[in-house]
Amino acid sequence: MHEAGYRALGLPFTYVPFEVRDLTGALAGMRALGIRGFGVSQPYKQAVIPLLDALDPVAEQIGAVNTIVGSAGRLVGHNTDWIGAVRALEETSSLSGARVLLLGAGGAARAIAFGLRERRARVTIVNRTAAKADALAKATGARAAPWDETNRLGDYEVVVNATTLGQHGVDDASLPVESIRVGQLVMDIVYKPLRTPFLVAARGRGAIAVHGGRMLLHQACAQFELYTGQPAPREAMDEALRAAIGVAD
Repeated sequence: MHEAGYRALGLPFTYVPFEVRDLTGALAGMRALGIRGFGVSQPYKQAVIPLLDALDPVAEQIGAVNTIVGSAGRLVGHNTDWIGAVRALEETSSLSGARVLLLGAGGAARAIAFGLRERRARVTIVNRTAAKADALAKATGARAAPWDETNRLGDYEVVVNATTLGQHGVDDASLPVESIRVGQLVMDIVYKPLRTPFLVAARGRGAIAVHGGRMLLHQACAQFELYTGQPAPREAMDEALRAAIGVAD
């Protein structure tokens, strides 16, 4: 996506993956080499924070960073995950006042909970470790509920899976889908595979399914703009993403 965006605008940037084994060393290398930006994936979205010079106010509120921008050796942390999630959902429906069940309380879930709050949704958070759900609910003004609230998915207008359930090679457990209903909006942030068992089952029951690739696209476009200072060429980036991961529908 990023490479396609740079080519579309004729920018002299490149975006490459690094396997990070020493987080402190990686950040020192970023400073020393004058690297403009890092995308941060799990398990470093929270661990990286003490190593930065500053946080964007939104990232500070969320308590997780997925984007680092470097300038003159100064590293600033940002979070675009919340933008990605909100924009992916809003492609289909307004979130203001919507009853939303958020599954998970990790780094991505923290960002999504913040985004839902910003859009004035009414959020309930469940997590297999109840204490984490309680803490995230307290931090975002949401409501926490026991994990067995997943048996009542159909009571909500929007359901977001921000756990690893359904991801290739990570978690084989499944979510109960019997209560999912026609017209309900269901999003899974997992994009490997795009057609998670949860989304396939939800679509089979008449729900509107949003796959994780949409969140991936929108958060990357926001990253692109932080790195380059220019509007992201969304169509070019979307085309590259579809070529890489396929189309779910």
